[in-house]
Amino acid sequence: MVFLTYQRGALHDLADDRAAYDAVLERVTAQALARITEDGNLERPGCGDDIGDTSLGITSLLALAWQRSGGALDNLVEPVRRSLEFHLRMRVYRTDNPGYPNLRMRDSGEPYARYVLGDGEHPIGDWPSTAWALLQAVNVLDLTEGLIADDQRAELIDVAHGYWRWLTDVAYFNPQDTANQAIGAIVGALMLARHLGPKDADAVRERALHIYATEIRARRLPDRGALCPPEHGGAYDNNYGPISLSFLAQAHRVSGKQVFAADGDELARYIDARLASGGYDNGGPRYSEQHSGFEAVLGMRYFGRRIRSDLGRYLADTRWARHAAGPDGDVDGHFAFMLVWQTQDATRWYRTPGTAVARHQLRSARVSVSFDGSMTPALIEAGGTILLPAAVNRQHGIGPATDGFLLTRPMGEIRVRDAVAPGGLVAKLVTKPVVNRDHTLLHVQSLYVTDGTSLWLTTALERIPGVRMLAGLPYATALDGRLAKITEIGGLDLAEKGASLVAEGGTLVAGGLAVSSAGELTLTTPDFPGTDGSAYFNSPDTIGLTQEQAAFRLAADPRGYGNPDAGWRDIVATTALEAAPAPGSPDGLTVLAVRYAPAHTADGAYAPVLTLDEGGLTIRTEAFTALVGPPSGDAAGNPTLALRPAQAP
Repeated sequence: MVFLTYQRGALHDLADDRAAYDAVLERVTAQALARITEDGNLERPGCGDDIGDTSLGITSLLALAWQRSGGALDNLVEPVRRSLEFHLRMRVYRTDNPGYPNLRMRDSGEPYARYVLGDGEHPIGDWPSTAWALLQAVNVLDLTEGLIADDQRAELIDVAHGYWRWLTDVAYFNPQDTANQAIGAIVGALMLARHLGPKDADAVRERALHIYATEIRARRLPDRGALCPPEHGGAYDNNYGPISLSFLAQAHRVSGKQVFAADGDELARYIDARLASGGYDNGGPRYSEQHSGFEAVLGMRYFGRRIRSDLGRYLADTRWARHAAGPDGDVDGHFAFMLVWQTQDATRWYRTPGTAVARHQLRSARVSVSFDGSMTPALIEAGGTILLPAAVNRQHGIGPATDGFLLTRPMGEIRVRDAVAPGGLVAKLVTKPVVNRDHTLLHVQSLYVTDGTSLWLTTALERIPGVRMLAGLPYATALDGRLAKITEIGGLDLAEKGASLVAEGGTLVAGGLAVSSAGELTLTTPDFPGTDGSAYFNSPDTIGLTQEQAAFRLAADPRGYGNPDAGWRDIVATTALEAAPAPGSPDGLTVLAVRYAPAHTADGAYAPVLTLDEGGLTIRTEAFTALVGPPSGDAAGNPTLALRPAQAP
C-alpha cells in the first residue's frame, strides 16, 4: 500500500490549548538543554543547511518557556544568554559569501545569515536564511525583557537592523521570487521597528509597508478569481502558500494594517475553495503534493475564523506537527518563530464549513468539487476517495472528450449558476462554449449536484459522434485515517499494461467510491510504449509513485527545483474512467451522466430520465429533479437552473 507521504492529518486535530503548547516547550527545552555545547550552540546535530538561524530559533523557544513560566525557570537564564552569544559571535557574517549572485552592493559589512556555513558552498539560500534570522532575532528581543543584559540586547538590535538593511539594500529583494520569504522579511521589519528609536522605527516601518505594496502586493498573480502572492513564479504552491498565509496573519497582528487582513482573507478564501472537503490539495511550482505542517497553523487558524470556514481541515505533514525536525526527529529551530507566534495567538479554530457560495468550489459535507480557472474540475472528493483529472493523448481533465480531444477549454465567457434545494441539495451549473478539432462551436452545460454523500455530474452538448465523458483518475482513498494511493479498481490491477475493463452493471468501485454511468463505463490503463513508462501514470513503472513523484520525474529539473505541475502536464496518459452517452439522450443532444457515490451504496444501476422541451433539459434521478435551461440563458444571458428533491412535486 502506497500512502501519500506528506498529507497525514488535519491541522485542527492538533491540540492547541495552553497545556499542549507548554508540553511542546517542555520537550523542546529538555532536548535543548541536553544538546547545548560549551560555546552555546543549539543547532541540531548533523544539520548542514538552513543552519544560519537555527540555534537562534531554539534560543527564542527557551526564552518563550522562561517567559511563560513567569521567570520561574532559572535554569534557562544562562543557556539563553550563552546561546545568544554563540549566534552573535559565530553565526553573524559580515564578509560577502563567495559566489553569492544576488548582491547589489559589494563589501557592505552588513550582517547576514548563511544557508550553508562554508564559504561559497551553496550561497543561494542566504537571503531566506537572513530573513529567518531576522524573525528569530526579533522574537528573542520580544521575549527577553529582564533576561539578557542591556549590552547584549543592544548588540542584537543592531544586528537585526543590519539584517533588514542587508535584505533590502545590500541584496536584491526576494531574489527567489518566493512570496512567503518576502512577506516574512516584512513581518521581521514590522516587529523590529518596535525595538528601535522613533526615527529609525518610522523609517523601517514605512520602508517595509512600501516594499510590501510595490514588491509583493503589486506582483500578485491571478488564479481562480483571486490574486495570490507568487511562489517560484506560480500563483500558488500548496506547501508555501499556507506559510504566506501565516505571515500575513502575523503582519496583521503586529501592525493592525488592514491591507494584510484583506490580502489574507483573499488568500484564505482561495485556499478554502481549492481544498477538498477532507483537506486534500495538490499543485504548485515547487512541491506539488507536499503540505506544510505547523507553519500553516497560525494562518489557517487566524483567517479561518475571519472568513468563517474550516480551513483547519487542511491535511498537513503531522511529522512536523509543532516544529521543524530532522530525519531523526530531533528538534530544529529553523521555523521556531511560527511556534512562538502560535502560542501567543489566542484565536481558536473555526470548525464549521463555510456557507458562502464560492465560484470555484461546490461543497457539502464530505463531497466537493474544486474547479480550476476554466471551471473544469481540478479535484473531486466523494466516498472518501480523491479523483484527479485523467489524461488521454496528453489531454488532461474531467469532462467530455472526442477522439482524445477534451472539450473543456473555453472559447468565450464561462457562465455559472448556483442553486440549493431542500434535503441538503447543492448544485452548480457551468455553461461554456468550446470548439472541437474541426473548430465547430459547441455549447457545453455541466451540472454538478450533491446531497453531501454522492455527486451527480451531468453534461449536455450538441450531438457529435464519438463523445465520451472522461470521468477522472481515481487516485487515493481514506484508509486507516490516511490517504492511500488506489492501485486496483473493480478487481483490475492498475499496473497491468494496456488493460481495459467494462463495468458490470455500469458501476466500478475504486477505494471507497462507486462510480456509475448511465451509459457504458470503462476503465483503461495506459498502454505505454517500452521504456517511456515514466510518462504514463499507473503503468508498472509508476504504480508505486505518488502524483508528486511522477511529476518531478518529468519536470525540467527533477532535483526538486523544477515545476512538478509542468511535469504532470507532460504525462501522456493515465488510468482513466470513461463513460459513454446515456441511453435515451434527447434528439440533438449528447448527455453524459455519471454518479460518484460511497461504495456501500452501489446496489443498483444508475438510470436518470432525460427529457428535452422548450424550457430546457430535465434530469430526473433517484435524489433530485433538475431543469437546465437552454445554453443561451435568460434575457441577460445568465444560465437558468431549477432544482428540487426527487420526491417534491
